Amino acid sequence: MQSGTPVKRVVWASALGTTVEYYDFTLYATTAALVFNKVFFPAEIPLVGTLAAFATFFVGYLARPLGGLIFGHFGDRLGRKNILITTMLMMGTGTFAIGLIPSYESIGIAAPLLLVLIRLIQGLGMGGEYGGGVLMALEYSPKRRQGFFTSLVHIGTPAGVLLPVALVTALDAFLPAGAYESWAWRLPFLASIALVAVGFYIRLRISESPEFVKMRAEREVRKLPVKELFADYTGKVLLSIVAKVAESGLFNVYYVVAIAYVTTELGLPRGPVLMAVLIACLAECFTLPLFGALSDRIGRRKVYVGGAVFQLLLAVPFFLLVQTGSLPLMTLAMVLGLAVGHGSMYGAQAALFANLYPVQVRYTGLSVTQQVGATLGGGLAPLAGTALLAAGGGHWTWLVVYMIAIAALSSLAASRLGSGELNREALGGVPAAKEAIQ
Repeated sequence: MQSGTPVKRVVWASALGTTVEYYDFTLYATTAALVFNKVFFPAEIPLVGTLAAFATFFVGYLARPLGGLIFGHFGDRLGRKNILITTMLMMGTGTFAIGLIPSYESIGIAAPLLLVLIRLIQGLGMGGEYGGGVLMALEYSPKRRQGFFTSLVHIGTPAGVLLPVALVTALDAFLPAGAYESWAWRLPFLASIALVAVGFYIRLRISESPEFVKMRAEREVRKLPVKELFADYTGKVLLSIVAKVAESGLFNVYYVVAIAYVTTELGLPRGPVLMAVLIACLAECFTLPLFGALSDRIGRRKVYVGGAVFQLLLAVPFFLLVQTGSLPLMTLAMVLGLAVGHGSMYGAQAALFANLYPVQVRYTGLSVTQQVGATLGGGLAPLAGTALLAAGGGHWTWLVVYMIAIAALSSLAASRLGSGELNREALGGVPAAKEAIQ
């Protein structure tokens, strides 16, 4: 399939978009756990303020399914490229704007209201970002290496965690006591504009997806992709949403809820746990392409289900390691959870889910899967996790039950999906499908 854009540039552009997406969500989640409960949601009981901050975190997730439907529709009708430019601007300018919002003490209730409004706009943009970015990489890459190339796009997720955590850790370590809570927390939000500028420039220089160009040339563009999606692929949509829940939800438990647990319930310094997350995210940047390549060899579904089962078994050992407060043991817990457990599911996920749908409805289908699954998983996890910690009197017993339950549910759902093998139906009749393997 010929195109004027090298696949490496397309993957780089897509990965930058994923980085911006997770930079925002990670930075927001980190700051919500550490600062927002004081800046925007002051409360006498710290855990109550944290719950309020995580509720606005969830608001951003609530807007994502709607954004997925809107931008998925236009992505399947008008093309992937222009939608991706729009979504990056919505995400990036929103992150920058959060850094400018005055505190509750300055403007009262208007502060959290502004925060919620910006989160809604960002959520809409993020709803369309993932599907388009992954599909550009998938539809440019060789058929036998789709797992590998789409997993490179997913490196933007740990990178999007790595960058803000590194900034927060550095600011916390080198600034005077109290500076981070009072004003320095704003700096990482304002710095996000640099990522957006680079990503915007690169996306302007890539060509439209070759599979979409071919579909448009053959006049196969659908007037209402979502109607066809739910008429013909409802079962696949529902199964993939449930399969997504554990990947997204457990990621935020390892990172967001664990930080809140260590700092709020155990009363330990945030430096060691942030460093543990930093090391684990760096490790996942390397494990993701390994699992993506493995999924090209043995099948997407096998790798994905294996990752879910691994995390089910990890739930109790994870918190036993974290509660020690030891940097080496917390690092081991985070590496096992993020780099191995999450990395195996996420490395295989894009090629597995995208190939469930034909090219005519693929943007819509993948966006619905990603955004609804992420809302039920990653969006709810900080809120549910913190509430379960509170219900357990600060102990993690009920939280572990939640982790095991969603891991089991997602593994069962994923086991009923296709193998991620390309076929004529999944490509909308493109002859090159015969070349595909699991």
